[in-house]
Amino acid sequence: MSSATVEAWPEGPAGLVGRTRRGFRRWRRTRPFWGGLLAMLAGVPILYFPYAHLSLGGLTVAMSTTAGAGSLIIGLMLIVLGLTAWFQPLVRVFCGVATTILALISIPVSNLGGFGLGLLPGLVAGGLLVSWAPLQARPEAAGQGAAASEEAPAEAPTAVLPAQAAAEQPLEYGAAPRPAAEEEQQ
Repeated sequence: MSSATVEAWPEGPAGLVGRTRRGFRRWRRTRPFWGGLLAMLAGVPILYFPYAHLSLGGLTVAMSTTAGAGSLIIGLMLIVLGLTAWFQPLVRVFCGVATTILALISIPVSNLGGFGLGLLPGLVAGGLLVSWAPLQARPEAAGQGAAASEEAPAEAPTAVLPAQAAAEQPLEYGAAPRPAAEEEQQ
């Protein structure tokens, strides 16, 4: 279930916590929240592991690579792309494609993409960012109010392409197709 198909919850208590939760929910539903969050979380292990010194028992293991600067750039870019998707939802497709490419580049550059802890969330985040679409406004029934919208479900909007409109009208030999608005006037 996505946020595009969820019905609005009834208004709850009017306290500060309730208003804050509703405000955050409204904000979250108007942008690719989960894709941005996963992109930021994917950047953390990619950024961390090349500079980490882990100790296993009494043995210190340093996983620094020669591409530490590349890991730093990839990790920071994933975090910035996640934030950008949150605050500029119009560039979500670019952010999703860039997140996917950076997650794939992190395989050879950053210890197999942060040992998979950055690679897998990065790939999922890229898919979520590319596939997210803003919620469409509900069409209100003119003059009938909310009662009409509860009785009959709204029909899904369909687009008619110019080629489809022209295909419905028979053409004379050698005639150019006319726009639908021009035909309605005649």
